[in-house]
Amino acid sequence: MATTIEQCLGPTGFYDKHGADVVLLIHGLTGTPAEMRHVAKRLAKRGFSVMCPQLAGHCGSIGDLKRSRWQDWYGSIEQSFEALKLEHAHVYVAGLSMGALIALKLADEKGRRVDGLGLLSTTFFYDGWNVPRLRRKLLLPLVLYSPLRHFLSWKEPPPYGIKCERTRALVHAVLENRDAQASEKVGIFRTPAVTIRESERLISATRKSLPKVHSPTLIVHSTEDDMASLKNAHFVARRVASRTIETFFVDDTYHVLTLDKRKNDVAERLAKFFKQCTAAHTVAA
Repeated sequence: MATTIEQCLGPTGFYDKHGADVVLLIHGLTGTPAEMRHVAKRLAKRGFSVMCPQLAGHCGSIGDLKRSRWQDWYGSIEQSFEALKLEHAHVYVAGLSMGALIALKLADEKGRRVDGLGLLSTTFFYDGWNVPRLRRKLLLPLVLYSPLRHFLSWKEPPPYGIKCERTRALVHAVLENRDAQASEKVGIFRTPAVTIRESERLISATRKSLPKVHSPTLIVHSTEDDMASLKNAHFVARRVASRTIETFFVDDTYHVLTLDKRKNDVAERLAKFFKQCTAAHTVAA
């Protein structure tokens, strides 16, 4: 029996049906579906149905996260995609950060059944201005490839990928209050080393997928990304096999494009691109 859309959502996921075409949204590593909610609302206003499932291991305890593997995260999206394909004419996929990697992997596995991709802050390299070089070049490899990865974690420092001071303050307030539901609201800001190791494995698998991605692709990246520089966007643009590749580089925003100052512009650009894809599919048919 096929898995239903409702069965794919998880405790914090959402699905809002508005039109024949749907956008499957993928939140980031240690993030939550809530970080995709604003973009989802804007897409819904443009006539799209929207879905954002909770990734396996997320929105709960650190222990839940540590026990999950990248294949589990991918599995959450693969099941959701197949469920949506039974209900919708076109399924578009948009992911943030690690979610963009999963979107690319899905486009490799599912081929042209993925009608279009929106890649937000794609992260193959943690090389943004807020990631210390010592961590990237020495400490991270030392920990990830030794037994230390089972015991250590990294706490994400401000600005939390967010340039907007008001939004950043709200996140900080939730974390400082140690809200029992903080992981559901804003995610986990302490990433276990074993989870970082799993993300490295996902990165490796997705690198191999890039030449097999043929879906129309929109690459959205901040020129001020604190976690992943523009090098990531150019890396993807040069390697995917799609004949339709568009880029949208935005300033005055950091890594979490879906919550920051340019979130409306990002959402509108996604909607425009996916509308163009629908028109192209219609002409081709």
